[in-house]
Amino acid sequence: MGSVVGDLIPLAVGVAVSPVPVIAVILMLLAPRAGAASAAFGLGWTVGVVGVVVVAIVLAGGADLGSDGEPSTAASVTQLVLGLLLLLVAARQWRARPHGDEPATLPSWMSAIDQLTPVKAAGLGLLLSAVNPKNLLLCVSAGVTVAAAAIETGEQVASVAVFTVVAISTVVVPAVAYAVAGARLRDPLDELKVWLQANNATVMAVLLLVLGVSVLGKGLGGLL
Repeated sequence: MGSVVGDLIPLAVGVAVSPVPVIAVILMLLAPRAGAASAAFGLGWTVGVVGVVVVAIVLAGGADLGSDGEPSTAASVTQLVLGLLLLLVAARQWRARPHGDEPATLPSWMSAIDQLTPVKAAGLGLLLSAVNPKNLLLCVSAGVTVAAAAIETGEQVASVAVFTVVAISTVVVPAVAYAVAGARLRDPLDELKVWLQANNATVMAVLLLVLGVSVLGKGLGGLL
């Protein structure tokens, strides 16, 4: 199980380092209904992450991607494809980065995020974690990694739990910290929001490049 968790941690960090959801949480925390909306968003984010990983494990398990602790050819090919897709998303993010003094562009829905009800905030968290191409690919990669390891059900649950804790940390921690520290965090959160807005595309491009190469390498290693 230790080696599986070791493979999952980088993928979980990739999900955690998602500037747009973190910016969304910060905007919710700075809004009048900070507690309810941010908590609902965190719940939706968590459900999305766990849901995609579990579905990927079930589908990959049904395809028999692992035996005797070793990934099958199908598992290696799947990882190879996922790695290539991550590299394509990385290239797209790099092309989308601001050039020179060009301001960073963010989704239009962010302008109304402080008006979201808890139900809509939960739905937004679910969409950003489960439907976003980057997170979808990383969570599917995690599910394939767990299934290919052919470990016991209890170890699978523990591995998914570790992955989830790391993956949701950057969304949940700011909400918990704000609940504890309150207004004292307003200025630091606002500064973090500004930095993430300016560096969103660059951060994601570099991160996806590293993770894409890693997943691609595991796929190639299993085929050679």
